[in-house]
Amino acid sequence: MGRLSGTTTDEPLADCDLIIEVIVENLAVKRDTFAKLDALCKPETIFASNTSSLSVTEMMTATSPERQRRFIGMHFFNPVPLMKLVEVIRTILTDPDVFESAVSFGEKLGKVPVRTTDRTGFIVNRLLVPYLLDAVRALEEGVGSIVDIDNAMKLGCGHPMGPLTLLDFVGLDTTYYIANIMFDEFREKRFASPPLLKRMVLAGLYGRKNGRGFYDYADPANPTPMSLL
Repeated sequence: MGRLSGTTTDEPLADCDLIIEVIVENLAVKRDTFAKLDALCKPETIFASNTSSLSVTEMMTATSPERQRRFIGMHFFNPVPLMKLVEVIRTILTDPDVFESAVSFGEKLGKVPVRTTDRTGFIVNRLLVPYLLDAVRALEEGVGSIVDIDNAMKLGCGHPMGPLTLLDFVGLDTTYYIANIMFDEFREKRFASPPLLKRMVLAGLYGRKNGRGFYDYADPANPTPMSLL
């Protein structure tokens, strides 16, 4: 902890070797941030984004051609102190040495890096999001109850939590936002948000973050399934 310091201005970042952006998932805000940092930082500084869904390439184009070779994605998984995985994402312009430096940095943090390319969703969300959306569709179609769908995947597939519980943990609004980005990219039905998820987000049911989602968290130790259909 003694090696950490905080700042509310950009100037102390000027001499950093690596900057990892972890701000709001808004492409315009990220591009503006990277453009400002590009003018401030030394030429050899590596820029990385922790985005889980946005295009690293679109962020990269807000910087100079020289910086674009030193631009990557580093997607850490939540909660970061506990999760070992980090996706290291290269664009078509990323310098191979920069890419491997980021992988090495992830290993020095005690993480397990996986290498991937700048395609929307990368590895984990490309596989996870359709699974989560299918769980919502299964609920909509009456395949099983909230509790039964969760228990089926926990006990049948060995998952630490069921898909609807996981949706509440991640945030229904967050998943809805990511699904829309992925559908815009691929135009495939598996990435399309189910009507129930859209209605829940519009109704302000975001999951654990605000107390209600697929479960009601009035008693966080004993969440109870919501009546949604």
